[in-house]
Amino acid sequence: MELNLENPIMERKTKTVYRDNDKTIKLFVENYSKGNILNEALNQARVEEGTSLNIPKLVAVTKVGNRWALVSEHIEGTPLDKLMAEHPEKEDEYLNRFVDIQLEILSNNVPLLNRMKEKYRRKINETDIHDNIKYELLQRLEGMKNHTKLCHGDFNPSNVIIKNDGTAYIIDWAHVTVGNASADSARTFLLFSMDGKENLAEKYLNLFSEKSGIEKSNIQRWVSIVAAAQLSSTENKELLNKWIDVVDYE
Repeated sequence: MELNLENPIMERKTKTVYRDNDKTIKLFVENYSKGNILNEALNQARVEEGTSLNIPKLVAVTKVGNRWALVSEHIEGTPLDKLMAEHPEKEDEYLNRFVDIQLEILSNNVPLLNRMKEKYRRKINETDIHDNIKYELLQRLEGMKNHTKLCHGDFNPSNVIIKNDGTAYIIDWAHVTVGNASADSARTFLLFSMDGKENLAEKYLNLFSEKSGIEKSNIQRWVSIVAAAQLSSTENKELLNKWIDVVDYE
């Protein structure tokens, strides 16, 4: 497959994303885990085949020289975070749409995906958190209910693309699992917080609780667990450690 890499649209530590006409190419750095790349492709394919959600279709998994690439359908539109920044007067409207989309995702079940609790258990064990705190977090994790909701795992406004006709598409399914809706909400709350949007994080949390019917305290009990699990794969460790130190977020 011939790919045009002349139009980069996003760059991250481990990958660069390019636009090639009707395709989006996610090109990873050399020596990036082949297992992670193939797992991301499998995740996306399973969500695509197992739900009616609007997501980009996976086109190919290929290599460019020594680098792996995921090729997907390109979705033309505007990321929701950009719309929120450009139209602050519509923040409540956009946030309501954002939560509605998350609830639509959570209404699905794709049984073959990885289990959230297993993933969090593994990631917490990979951290250098003090053994006593690690034990407490793992015990809390084990006590959480075993739900089978479809959880995006990285649900934030930048991963929602609004097309010109108003249709919303959800992108970036690398972290998807099946698990507890409260945990997925806690992850979104932390993403807003880590982006310096504490007021929006609280507004989101209240709105999600109201719309989902899930007690806010149930979501809050997941915050320290989710923060600990993220320590092994993020540079924002200082803020995450603060959430872990406050083992009961109120």
